[in-house]
Amino acid sequence: MAEKDKVLVVEDDEDIRLVEETYLQTAGYEAKMLPDGNNIMDILEKEPFDLILLDLMLPGKNGYEICEEVRKKYDIPILMVTARTQSLDKIRGFGSGADDYISKPFDPMELVARVNANIRQYKRLKSASSQEEGREKEIRIGDLRILPDSWRVYKKDKEITLPHREFELLAFLAENPDIVFSKEQLMDKVWGYDYSGDSATVMVHINRLREKIEDDPQDPRYIETVWGAGYRMCRPS
Repeated sequence: MAEKDKVLVVEDDEDIRLVEETYLQTAGYEAKMLPDGNNIMDILEKEPFDLILLDLMLPGKNGYEICEEVRKKYDIPILMVTARTQSLDKIRGFGSGADDYISKPFDPMELVARVNANIRQYKRLKSASSQEEGREKEIRIGDLRILPDSWRVYKKDKEITLPHREFELLAFLAENPDIVFSKEQLMDKVWGYDYSGDSATVMVHINRLREKIEDDPQDPRYIETVWGAGYRMCRPS
């Protein structure tokens, strides 16, 4: 019997926690439920998970703080769940390292679909390294060296750690240099499913990438904004 994918659910509302647990288990997932995220790092150290379903408003540490803490060590998908729907809240969530975002009240079937999509893409990226071991291709652009199969990025031989969504966005742009992609096209190519969010999703991930790969994020050499059209990967001279 195949091992079940494991989801760590951090939610303080007992009723919502029960709904999430029921639908995830029905969909074939193993779900571990937490009422808060104060000890999440200890749990992740002892037990591997395929996705974290993280509520924003929690007792003790909030979702933003937990997300930032997890991101310092782990690259697993983080799906943030919250009743706060303002764009600034979403931007802050993505800025903390979240990969996806769903607002309360949510359709439980949509929640499961988001979990499915994020885990599927994460596993696809991870499995590529074993398939191409020993003969891995690489993409060189300026000072960047991108290894799509082993999911590694180096700048001037120093490795940069990226969450899976940021890496896939960077790899896609690098594999298609000098081509302008709209936010909608990037959402389709990178997120790979009918995402119900807004343009802030792509914008925040682009900004996070720039902070990590650019010498000056305010004057980017690699990822250029083409006003009114979208973004493209440039080859620095």
